[in-house]
Amino acid sequence: MTRRPHLVRTLNALDRSLARLRKSGKVALVPTMGALHAGHIALVRLARRRAKRVVVSIFVNPAQFAPHEDFASYPRTLATDLDALAPLGVDLVWAPSPELMYPAGFATRVVPEGAAVAGLEDKFRPHFFDGVATVVTKLFTQCRPDLAFFGEKDFQQLKVVTRLAQDLNLGVRVVGAPTVRERDGLALSSRNAYLSGEERATAPTLHRALTACAAAIEGGSAIAAAVAHARRTIEQAGFALDYLEARHAGTLAPIASASDGPVRLLVAARLGRTRLIDNIGV
Repeated sequence: MTRRPHLVRTLNALDRSLARLRKSGKVALVPTMGALHAGHIALVRLARRRAKRVVVSIFVNPAQFAPHEDFASYPRTLATDLDALAPLGVDLVWAPSPELMYPAGFATRVVPEGAAVAGLEDKFRPHFFDGVATVVTKLFTQCRPDLAFFGEKDFQQLKVVTRLAQDLNLGVRVVGAPTVRERDGLALSSRNAYLSGEERATAPTLHRALTACAAAIEGGSAIAAAVAHARRTIEQAGFALDYLEARHAGTLAPIASASDGPVRLLVAARLGRTRLIDNIGV
């Protein structure tokens, strides 16, 4: 039977375990909120190829949820997650409690700018990137990895975390990995479990609209016209659209022409009670 990875839940145990792991070579960190799916598994496999030792963190971070969001109902499946990681050669799972990460009297936040104030996720979830930046800074300083792996599905987050590590000289190289999708194009997400059967059948419209939009832009259509058509397609399918934007892939600044690229299309929309995000390059 494949052995589960070593689980640690205190900082002292984490320090002792990491001291042993570092003797073997580079350490990679894959930060997650658990409820692991094939996208997370792909990140772990990439980390295994790039580093000698792999740490996976599992922590549902309350600081990145607004009061009206799904913190209480977010899936917590630690035992199942450990089983999923068992055959992958993960050396360590760091699963701290909220009380350890944010003890009584905790009074410090990391407040990013740059890509974090691009008017995308931050416009609709103004609390989000402060919470992400704060917890990622803590995870990086706790685990002190050489490499950290994040999926491109959360593209704005990837940009924020990459700049965070550089600006604060945290000594970690952030590596982005391509979005993992279902066969019908739906980007994998732990929140996909919220979708009803009918909603699940509709959900791939999001990726199809992005793909058609990208093809139109590549074919010479004006960005504004292609994006407007994609927005209509998404709304007509039954989504409540938060945004669909064409942005510069490096800076996330607004972009009017493909010649000003590279271009990244980013979307967020609600289907029933489930909020889905996705993005693709042009």
